[in-house]
Amino acid sequence: MTVRLHSDVFDPWQQLAAYQAQTQHLVGKYGATGVFVGSMRDFNQGDDVCSMYLEHYPGMTEKQLQHIVEQAESRWQLLDTLVLHRIGEVLPNDTLVLVAVWSEHRGDAFDASRFIMENLKSQAPFWKRETLGSGTSRWVEKNSDGYKQTS
Repeated sequence: MTVRLHSDVFDPWQQLAAYQAQTQHLVGKYGATGVFVGSMRDFNQGDDVCSMYLEHYPGMTEKQLQHIVEQAESRWQLLDTLVLHRIGEVLPNDTLVLVAVWSEHRGDAFDASRFIMENLKSQAPFWKRETLGSGTSRWVEKNSDGYKQTS
């Protein structure tokens, strides 16, 4: 399991390829990789958004992300997990989050990656302040789409 916060722009596909290349324990073991990449939109709640600042609680945020991954590992048969999340100033189209899960089977990879992402959105201590096209700023109040696990 790897959990990292990034203050700089990152390419999720390069990060994924580099991580997979350095994890020899995965060679020949996995049949599926579940990947989610989230990026910043230039709109929210009907307003143009020029940028966003993601604050976090150092140490606590990483610990909570690790806890979420550990929960997934206890529910599904996973071989490895990678979670990368941006902090600081983010611009439209920048990658916000990468969640990658390796498993022997696709069902576990799909289900675990969605579980991690949805719980990250609702439980990890991140605070988002948007700068709007009007020049004003606001804190994002709703951080999750209300996804409910069905299984």
